[in-house]
Amino acid sequence: MIMWKKYNGALIPQNPPHIKIDVNSSVLNKKIKEEGAFFARWVSEFDRKKKSNFWYIINDKCFSLNDYSVNTRSKIRRGFKELVVKKIDKEEVLEYGYSVYISAFKRYKTINKPMLHNEFLDYIENLDSSWEYWGVYNIKNNLLIAYSQNKVVYNQCNYSTIKFHSDYLKKYSSYVLYYSMNKYYLKERNLSYVNEGTRSILHKTNVQSFLIEKFKFRRAYCKLHIQYHPLVKIIIFMLFPFRLLIVKSNNKITLGGGIRQTSWFFYLY
Repeated sequence: MIMWKKYNGALIPQNPPHIKIDVNSSVLNKKIKEEGAFFARWVSEFDRKKKSNFWYIINDKCFSLNDYSVNTRSKIRRGFKELVVKKIDKEEVLEYGYSVYISAFKRYKTINKPMLHNEFLDYIENLDSSWEYWGVYNIKNNLLIAYSQNKVVYNQCNYSTIKFHSDYLKKYSSYVLYYSMNKYYLKERNLSYVNEGTRSILHKTNVQSFLIEKFKFRRAYCKLHIQYHPLVKIIIFMLFPFRLLIVKSNNKITLGGGIRQTSWFFYLY
């Protein structure tokens, strides 16, 4: 049975991408309507050789410190002089995570809005015991300056949510966190791969290029499947002839629920 979750107006499987799923179109269509989603998205042919327009960013090899570039090694070492990385419990994220979350969100160029404090607390509180958390602390004042929310299932780890406080990025918090988690999950726990998510469509990000360049992550290409809500499909069909004009104008289309979606709908189509 496929377990779906709603994310940014879409339904996506909770299973990792290497697990093959069989979709019943009529059952999924009912689920889309019940959840009030714009569409459902899933993939097949994970990590295929043929390149495609959709991918996951993964790392499936354990690298030692000496395997990285001189520049990356230097920043990791410099980071550890002022920072400490460790696994933490949910209570730490509940108490100290929101300041990190809101600081990180201010740096994003996105159509989404950040959660309010009470929404953040409810979200973290409702996560089940299968989630794991990591924190980066500034040694000088023992302040949480970054955290990661990870899901380990089917012998892989999804780095689901990672937030860095913008005031401490120059201390190389991202370098020490990724280095520590990669070492733990790929070497100590010997998982098949770690997964940093899919190609970003909703907002611009430099994270993927950073991970590929600095930490030897790679693109795992796959085939993307989309099943739209019937009403959304009609809207897209009507607007499709004008897709190039919409892309060039950079206008945003407002759909039900007050969620703004850009012309990336046409890319998915």
